[in-house]
Amino acid sequence: MTVLPSSGRTRRAVLTAALCVGLAGPVAGCAEEVDPDKGTNGVGKLTAAEIQKKAQTAVAGADAVRLSGSLVSKGQTYKLNMKLKENGGLGSVTSKSSTFQLLRIGETLYLKADAGFWSHADGDEGEGSGGSGGAGGKDADASAAGKLSDKYVKVPQDDPSYKQLSGFTDMEVLLGGLLTLHGELTKGDRDTLGGVRTIKVNGAKGSGGTLDVSLEGTPYPLQLQRAGGAGTVTLADWNKDFELEEPTKSQTVDYGSRLPSSDDRR
Repeated sequence: MTVLPSSGRTRRAVLTAALCVGLAGPVAGCAEEVDPDKGTNGVGKLTAAEIQKKAQTAVAGADAVRLSGSLVSKGQTYKLNMKLKENGGLGSVTSKSSTFQLLRIGETLYLKADAGFWSHADGDEGEGSGGSGGAGGKDADASAAGKLSDKYVKVPQDDPSYKQLSGFTDMEVLLGGLLTLHGELTKGDRDTLGGVRTIKVNGAKGSGGTLDVSLEGTPYPLQLQRAGGAGTVTLADWNKDFELEEPTKSQTVDYGSRLPSSDDRR
């Protein structure tokens, strides 16, 4: 035999259900407050300085990363798409006037570019500049530069370009210089990047840069907006290994102690 509830009990049950459904704000006994850190790595509960330290520790222990985005340095904007690891890196760098590829294995650095890059490698800007000797010289330079097009040119360590170019392929140097925030650190908003939840750390309320740190798994930095509008870079494929292969001899050009000049290319 089923016992029916009294009419009073029925009215109270209906009233409670109506309150839980109808009220916009949280009501005690209707629903539990959502914990924003539930299912995360917990760094969202830390201070801004502690989050940054966790991210720096994660970077120091990483074996590889892919870095892409824009970087403004000394008034020049570069677009990077680099894979980096301890003993080298590879990828492309695009500036206002050209795109070139870099490959570094240990201390050996190679530069690969098209004929347009090499035809202006000495800073030749127009007719007669750089000792080209007019239109005939320009044609000779263009023809000679074509011989280097899509070749891996070995960059000598004594060449002034070596330090700058190798910096794009050095994981420790590049990340050490990029992942720096300026000014007082504060925690920012939570966000999602590539489907991964993040917490923002701001330097000087954002004017000193903003770093997005993963709230899932290891607290790697996933994006940096650099101070002063100096570019935005994305960091992905943490610890995802890749191959670094020496180019064949037929693909390689070696001019010895310096990069080729226009005279070398004739």
